[in-house]
Amino acid sequence: MSATGETISFGQDIKPLFRERDRDSMSSKFDLWSYDDVARWSGAILARLGDGSMACDGAWSEEEVARFEEWVAAEKPA
Repeated sequence: MSATGETISFGQDIKPLFRERDRDSMSSKFDLWSYDDVARWSGAILARLGDGSMACDGAWSEEEVARFEEWVAAEKPA
């Protein structure tokens, strides 16, 4: 559950944030559409989102970054 009381999940809330181009760009390292990979690398992903170096076609909005942070804080529910 997120800080706002909403149910948050990888499949519904996080995976759709990663576009096909993002997935293709990172495929040599890990799969951005894989729960296990994103959960495992969430710290590195969050750091890149925070510094604006991810996603490959431009930084995420503050709301999108906050959603990812909420998911991590909620212990990364599938």
